[in-house]
Amino acid sequence: MSPRPIIAPSILAADFARLGEEVRAVQAAGADWLHIDVMDGHFVPNITLGPDIVRALKPHATVPMDVHLMIAPADPFLEAFVEAGADIVSVHPESGPHLNRTLKRIRLLGARAGVVFNPSTSPAVIEWMMDEVDLILVMSINPGFGGQSFMHSQLAKIETLRRMIEASGRDIVLEVDGGVTAETARLCVDAGATALVAGTAVFRGGPQAYAANIAALRG
Repeated sequence: MSPRPIIAPSILAADFARLGEEVRAVQAAGADWLHIDVMDGHFVPNITLGPDIVRALKPHATVPMDVHLMIAPADPFLEAFVEAGADIVSVHPESGPHLNRTLKRIRLLGARAGVVFNPSTSPAVIEWMMDEVDLILVMSINPGFGGQSFMHSQLAKIETLRRMIEASGRDIVLEVDGGVTAETARLCVDAGATALVAGTAVFRGGPQAYAANIAALRG
């Protein structure tokens, strides 16, 4: 039997006029983490949130804040996001010249460090630095917008990364983001994922539906 996955609702799909209320509602509905997508309109074709939003949400958050930086360069902003309240900060290898140095800096600031894989990014990027990684995030869509369809090609990558984690002997979270639904969630967990990011699949139907939506993702 597969382990119970961590569910991290993406606030990108929440009602932005009521973010504090939305955070409290998904937590009450059983969310394990809160996923925050940061986009700069340069590294990805959209602009979303900055450190001030993370800081504003922190008093409402009783679960870890999982911050995904889709920005380049990422290094100049690490301190601002950790100071604002990020518990996990994940970066793309393509967002700076020295991934190892970036991960070390995130940890030094007091957060857990994650690496994000775009659909075309090879798992080999972290082969020689698994000791610096606390979380691996596999994008099963091209990052930039919510509501896209799940890319089944990424299941093989999840399986490969699961084998790398097992070989490392480390307790690294393997997270998947993009097109996660009740149906694709099971495929991800069966492939080795231990955490699932979902936006539309959680926030669809309003607060009265959040508990059922989260339960459906857990299977």
